[in-house]
Amino acid sequence: MTIRFDNRVAIVTGAGNGIGKSHALSLAALGAKVVVNDLGGARDGSGGSLSAAETVVQEIKAKGGEAMANGANVAKYNEVEAMIEDAKKKWGRVDIIVNNAGILRDKSFAKMDLDDFRLVLEVHLMGSVNCCKAAWETMREQNYGRIVLTSSSSGLFGNFGQSNYGAAKAAMAGLMNVLHHEGQKFNIRVNTLSPTAATRMTEELLPPNVLQLMQPEAITPAVLYMVSENAPSRTIMGAGAGVYSVIRIVETHGVYFPPEERTPDAIAAKFAEISDMKTAQALEGAFQQTQKYVAMAAKAAGIDLSKK
Repeated sequence: MTIRFDNRVAIVTGAGNGIGKSHALSLAALGAKVVVNDLGGARDGSGGSLSAAETVVQEIKAKGGEAMANGANVAKYNEVEAMIEDAKKKWGRVDIIVNNAGILRDKSFAKMDLDDFRLVLEVHLMGSVNCCKAAWETMREQNYGRIVLTSSSSGLFGNFGQSNYGAAKAAMAGLMNVLHHEGQKFNIRVNTLSPTAATRMTEELLPPNVLQLMQPEAITPAVLYMVSENAPSRTIMGAGAGVYSVIRIVETHGVYFPPEERTPDAIAAKFAEISDMKTAQALEGAFQQTQKYVAMAAKAAGIDLSKK
């Protein structure tokens, strides 16, 4: 079965260049009607122009596809709300949102201005929240939605000089987890992409022979899968240089300590056992952790939880 997006309406933010442009072109090539959103600013978020988005729209239309350009600043909810309404007026629905827009303002934490920290959070985190929120009721009403959030290895694993970017990107996992649970009964599936590619955001960080292996087009197949009809949900996919992976947040089984042993020294003595990753598993929800802890404590105390 070939994955296609006929009669689906997709919004891709930050789609004027790089990875977002690749997503928009590919969705259109597979039948989607695409809102090409791009503020048209510089890498640090300054400035603005609709020309990049319009160029992508022209490319889509030249190949027989349907698209419209949009210059909304994703950090401003009223502009995002208007973008959603424009898409609905033109095509009647919104099925897919790919949150890709982002900026960089890198500095070590010691030297970073808090305004730069806040701005990166506003664009990456609140920009994604705004897009999801503005489309959420529409997706609930039509009983269909596919959302991709864009994280980063900088957030999931850490990278020097990117505390603002890393904090915003790590937050995508938490947002995904909750939206997955809240959207499940409305057939809204929410996934996260952790990409690495040669873009204007990475061109100064990597040597040319590495960059040539990391074309944005190699990222897009993961997104196309994650917004497809039979997509998974609550999945973090890594993608880069033609390699695709799944990233999971896991917890070790843990060790129960009776009250008299709950000391930092006791934890230090058993830390190897506590941190044994052979027992690790991915939990399906916050309460599952609570249930596990309570079950272990009750077993140690001889308490039968089946009795009220």
